[in-house]
Amino acid sequence: MEDPRLATLLQIGELAERVELSLRTVRYYDEAGLLAPASRTSGGYALYDDGAVDRLLLIKKMKPLGFTLEEMRSLLALRDELASRGLPPDRRDELSETLRAWVLLAEEKLAALRAQMSVAEDFVNSLHHDTAYS
Repeated sequence: MEDPRLATLLQIGELAERVELSLRTVRYYDEAGLLAPASRTSGGYALYDDGAVDRLLLIKKMKPLGFTLEEMRSLLALRDELASRGLPPDRRDELSETLRAWVLLAEEKLAALRAQMSVAEDFVNSLHHDTAYS
């Protein structure tokens, strides 16, 4: 009889479909150490849980802001440690402070992206203006 816990696990293709990323991209993040299989089939195929889904959804949010793989890896490790049970209060405080620094970094990246969007919008508007008078 199959372990019912395994029925909720996803093969890599199913994971890619669930998070709307290409199989190649999910493999890339897996090979980069941003994902870890929760289990393996008897044939050795990796199986992923909801935690992998959540990680990939977070990565999808970080990517457009220009976070590097190393930054993604660091933030994911920080979040993993914060979620661990039995974390001493002083370590939790230290990690929370580090997480606040990540918030500031993300806000800076978002502001830079908004500035780029503004430049792009101005460019498109100028093209519309040019086409109206040609």
